[in-house]
Amino acid sequence: MDWIPWGITVFTVVSIYFLDRWEHKWVKSIFDWVPAILLSYIIPAIISHVFGWDFSQSSIHGLSKNFFIPLAIVAVMASLSLSQLKSIGYKPIVVFVAGSLFISLFPVLFVFLFEETELVANTLSAQGYWKGMPPIVGSWIGGSTSQLVLKELVNCPEDVFLSVLVMDNILVNVWTVLMFQTIKKSNELNKLFRITDTEIPERINEQKGLLLSPWWCVGILLLVVFAINFLLELFVAKVVILSFLGLALGNFMPRWNFRFTLKLGSILILLVMSILGLKLQFALFGFDLSFFGFLLIWLLGHFVFMVMIAKMLNVNMAWVPIASMANVGGIATAPAVTSAYKLSWMPHAIILAILSMATGTFWGMLTIYLLQLIL
Repeated sequence: MDWIPWGITVFTVVSIYFLDRWEHKWVKSIFDWVPAILLSYIIPAIISHVFGWDFSQSSIHGLSKNFFIPLAIVAVMASLSLSQLKSIGYKPIVVFVAGSLFISLFPVLFVFLFEETELVANTLSAQGYWKGMPPIVGSWIGGSTSQLVLKELVNCPEDVFLSVLVMDNILVNVWTVLMFQTIKKSNELNKLFRITDTEIPERINEQKGLLLSPWWCVGILLLVVFAINFLLELFVAKVVILSFLGLALGNFMPRWNFRFTLKLGSILILLVMSILGLKLQFALFGFDLSFFGFLLIWLLGHFVFMVMIAKMLNVNMAWVPIASMANVGGIATAPAVTSAYKLSWMPHAIILAILSMATGTFWGMLTIYLLQLIL
């Protein structure tokens, strides 16, 4: 069975890669609605569902986390020059932080304002579901590491934590699909909200002189990833170090091939998303419906709040789904969603995702402290 997830992944990546470059009008119309990255996420899940396979515990996920995601990070970051990195500006950062702030504080405000309701008095308080909210904060902002740390900090019961994991999985999967579609509508949203500050200088990919061979680029990137995996075990530390090493390669390595590394990064993101799709299970069900509704309101409020901040700052609405996926999705899905709008912004999305991973635990600790004061 170990070869099956590999076969599904390779089939998905190769198929999507070539279909996305096919100039047939019907094929193009499909990719206009469903981006290549999104298809690479859904197809493995469909295949697994049809044949009744469950690859959520496959060893391929460990390899993806330890090798493919680090390689994608260093490749994408190596495709960005520091001078162009400055073009992100302070506004997208403010939008992102606003999204994190809402995720952390909304459950506290909800409990404070609606403490007499059945949801708060029974589900959250009596049944102990409030202890599942900090791990969700950790998952949405910081990822699985923060989620597990916050679970221990708040002493979340196992049954509540299991229920939270199921709901979180469903919501994040659906949210990823919605953000893929939302970012494609960014130009329409800019017109709707009368956003005028929509331009960020594009990367200058045209380089003069002889560029470094793609094989040399791949060899250097592989060497860096193997070295970091040997020296470090903590995933968050790997992400941060590889990001800086990628920036260093792109900015200090003579004749670095920016165009190739950007293309390589986009292919690796396809690969990572295909592997993530193997975890997506359409049959997942089993949770408290009222609590799930609360989570849905929480997530929608997070998006609406960032839209309001983006409107106040007069910043491109594309940064809202990018910042949302950096918060809720993480290091793989944030650049994946971004690539559906503009490939050259993928490094910016990774930077936001790194900021998310670095701060998630602290946002969750703030949520725990304030909830304990109220409850």
